[in-house]
Amino acid sequence: MPLTEAGIYAAALRLIDADGVETLTMRKLATELDANPMSLYHHVPNKEAVLRGVARMVGARFRTVTLRDSPWQEQIRLLATDFRSLVHRHPELMAYSFSHQPDFIQPDDPFWTALTAILAAAGVPQPQVPEIAALTVAVVIGVLSSELNGSLQQWAANKPPGVAADAAEVTDAGTSGPDQDYMFRLVIDTLITGLEGRLTGRRDTDGRPAEIF
Repeated sequence: MPLTEAGIYAAALRLIDADGVETLTMRKLATELDANPMSLYHHVPNKEAVLRGVARMVGARFRTVTLRDSPWQEQIRLLATDFRSLVHRHPELMAYSFSHQPDFIQPDDPFWTALTAILAAAGVPQPQVPEIAALTVAVVIGVLSSELNGSLQQWAANKPPGVAADAAEVTDAGTSGPDQDYMFRLVIDTLITGLEGRLTGRRDTDGRPAEIF
């Protein structure tokens, strides 16, 4: 079967999911594709280009259920939850992308398109939609990065001053130890509450729109 960029990216994703980004090499990729290593360079210039292509491919696959009749708050919760599911399906790739590819989310990516549409429908002034979307993405990616590298679990286990070191920590879910699902819902709810407050305060005493910030 002839080599194609799409085939190269798909094979690279399989290797990354199995063994991580650091172990991926052009030679290993060629073996996976049963191809001559030099033939890969007719399609991709180097490993970095492969990783960018794989990230773009995965981002384009993002899908979320469209709930146009639901409140914007529920749409954001669902969007964030579906993005988190995508991240945990490909943790090695996404952890690398979060830390090494700041441009891996592009304006035409389904996630970004859906997020900006929800914010505009919620009433965020159009000039501020990209700013609010960027801040939302930054917070969500920060939390997900902390989940993937284990720091969120570590930080959540830290006891406040004065609390016994062996005191059991119990989340709202009633389980011992920090519950990452609960914590992710908490951060999304916090984002939504903050945006609700900004949107509620948008109008001045004359009823005219005001800036969110």
